[in-house]
Amino acid sequence: MSELAVAAVDGLARAIEGKTARVGVIGLGYVGLPLLLEFSRSGFPVVGFDVDREKVATLQGGGSYILHIDPARIRAALDGGRFEATADFSRLAEADAILICVPTPLTRQREPDLSYIEKTAEAIAAAIRPGQLVVLESTTFPGTTDEVVRPRLEASGLRVEQDFFLAFSPEREDPGNPRYSARNIPKVVGGVGPHSARLAEALYRGGLDQVVRVSSARVAEAVKILENTYRAVNIALVNELKVTFDSMGIDIWEVIEAAKTKPFGFAAFYPGPGLGGHCIPIDPFYLTWKAREYGLSTRFIELAGEVNTAMPRYVVQRLTAALNEAGKCLLGARVLILGVAYKKDVADVRESPAVEIIEMLQQAGARVDYHDPYIPHLPRMRDHQLALKSVPLDDGLSRYDAAVVVTDHSKIDYAAVVSAISLVVDTRNACGRVPHASGRVVKA
Repeated sequence: MSELAVAAVDGLARAIEGKTARVGVIGLGYVGLPLLLEFSRSGFPVVGFDVDREKVATLQGGGSYILHIDPARIRAALDGGRFEATADFSRLAEADAILICVPTPLTRQREPDLSYIEKTAEAIAAAIRPGQLVVLESTTFPGTTDEVVRPRLEASGLRVEQDFFLAFSPEREDPGNPRYSARNIPKVVGGVGPHSARLAEALYRGGLDQVVRVSSARVAEAVKILENTYRAVNIALVNELKVTFDSMGIDIWEVIEAAKTKPFGFAAFYPGPGLGGHCIPIDPFYLTWKAREYGLSTRFIELAGEVNTAMPRYVVQRLTAALNEAGKCLLGARVLILGVAYKKDVADVRESPAVEIIEMLQQAGARVDYHDPYIPHLPRMRDHQLALKSVPLDDGLSRYDAAVVVTDHSKIDYAAVVSAISLVVDTRNACGRVPHASGRVVKA
């Protein structure tokens, strides 16, 4: 290792230890913004980068566009003089550490869309200088940091482990979970080399409670894939059991509650109307795609994907059958969807199964409204354009032929819904504790 490289490592290490290193975060969404605030809280000067100028303006004005992030946290960071947001990516050279928190969606063919990572790496390469640390946090397939990010950064003429440093640290955010946050969720870190690993570990230890260092960036990438594949496969299992037990007249929710009493060898997963969010419906297919490069087939993952993506159609089938039993037809029926967010008590519709359910119902001729206390109107999405607004839960509930509980938000009065609407299709067991609901509720 050259004297210049040694000086670069030691200089950045001292800046991290003294908390004078400036931390830049690219992508100020559910992952990037909480991370930026934690580094600011810990005493680091921070700068956030985002292409969305409205987000930047909101943050610079002391506001928040994420439900569970209190604007007071942003104002405190601004008042402390350690926080800044910008859409000017030419300022990336000002940061000593750059954390990449951009989306990693799938194409329509279920192949990785790395365009956000690629463009971000190219933007960093245009401004990179010796002595910087770059950490990818976006969930992706093992090898992305080495095979996609590294060559783009080295196109600048600088060399990893000599001039700059590169690592991967998977995001582990759980929006809406009051128990866990960016600060106290253990942070896995893997570098492309020992100097990168050492510096990345030191950086995260300076801002977060616990850091788990692994042997390489590839291992760290695989950790996140394992976590989300584990969830996707187990959710698919209970979804398949739900369909099976329904046909036998057995309540899957009662089965799970009883199984939970076993103090070992069982972890509870719950069925639903399909998978949503930016992780679980997407991340396992990154591994499926990468495995094909090695001539391997990830059959468990692909089967789980088939089961989970079939759930919205199963919900519509259950609704159709229940309406038929009541002497009604789905064609022309008025249907109220309760909850369109992908998860309870969050304001996020990414990959939400509610969108597919609404589209299927509309295609079948139903008249569909929705209510969601967190989503006042459905935004434009890459594959969906539904011009719908949330309707109030008022005295007009009785006009609906059926309601479908897709997202079990805490703020919804399920007793009022069950009382007013003669048929409720419940995909989340949200009506399980409503008195006298059994004759009006169908679980799906």
